[in-house]
Amino acid sequence: MRVAAIYDIHGNLPALEAVLEDVRKEHVDHVVVGGDVVLGPMVRETLACLLDLDVPVRFIQGNCEVAVLKAMAGQDHRAVPEQYRPIIRWTAQHLQVEYGRLLASWPKTLRIDMEGSGDVLFCHGTPRDDNECFTRLTPEDRLLPIFDGLNASLVVCGHTHMQFDRMIGRTRVVNAGSVGMPFGEAGADWLLLGPDVDLRHTNYDATAAADRMRATDYPDAEDYVAQYVINSHRRPKCLTFLRGSRCSNSHRVRSDQLPSLSGEFTVRRNGGLETERRRPPIPPIRSSRTSDLLAASGQTAGKSSPRTACRQLS
Repeated sequence: MRVAAIYDIHGNLPALEAVLEDVRKEHVDHVVVGGDVVLGPMVRETLACLLDLDVPVRFIQGNCEVAVLKAMAGQDHRAVPEQYRPIIRWTAQHLQVEYGRLLASWPKTLRIDMEGSGDVLFCHGTPRDDNECFTRLTPEDRLLPIFDGLNASLVVCGHTHMQFDRMIGRTRVVNAGSVGMPFGEAGADWLLLGPDVDLRHTNYDATAAADRMRATDYPDAEDYVAQYVINSHRRPKCLTFLRGSRCSNSHRVRSDQLPSLSGEFTVRRNGGLETERRRPPIPPIRSSRTSDLLAASGQTAGKSSPRTACRQLS
């Protein structure tokens, strides 16, 4: 069995279309959509595209679906600050009639028994919380209580928009990255399972994608294009949401608490083995959650970067 895991699309239809071209070449048996199809400029078109695939597709909820469903019920998600609620309400109004029941029907987690890989558990943030964040640098002792006892050989997650492949105790945990808003290299990230665990990256025409998004009625289209499509050095809006979301064991991860991860490790990416060098510990930075994410992505905060903390998405 071969499974494509695509996470955090956020209404970026051009990125999804490019990924699906690569997925078709792999002749997968299933596609798992790991949450956060919303928010974004082409959400309705993205949902229609996913529902029209000619292979079985299974969905799980992400934190953005949860927030939009709350708005559909006339409530505001308590984790979302007031200034960021209008775009969630707008999305809820535009999806409620056509897709409200669909979003509500998605489970929080999904298990697939894959021959050769065993029981694979798919979640959005962590198996216990779609809004919980961690990276490849998060200390293992904080994650063991979450991942021990799952009876899964592999856990696939997303939410932080950064790919990684690590062990937590005896459980292998892989982050599929983000199709629509990858934190790092421009393009689209996803995951191919079977027979190996293969982190994938797909490029697409950013200029053409930007033109399509600007032509939509999405209120935040220009800002979305500037930060996630055109600007390769963007500081994703998702950092604001992650800064306010719950981290493992309700602890904030500070950069001075990160373990020493110097050395080399090997990952499989785009069908080949690549060796990455892990950097030494990051010096303390006051912005705790953001510093963890920046360190994990190999980036540092810069004064000229466009709006490090903006609208909350994932």
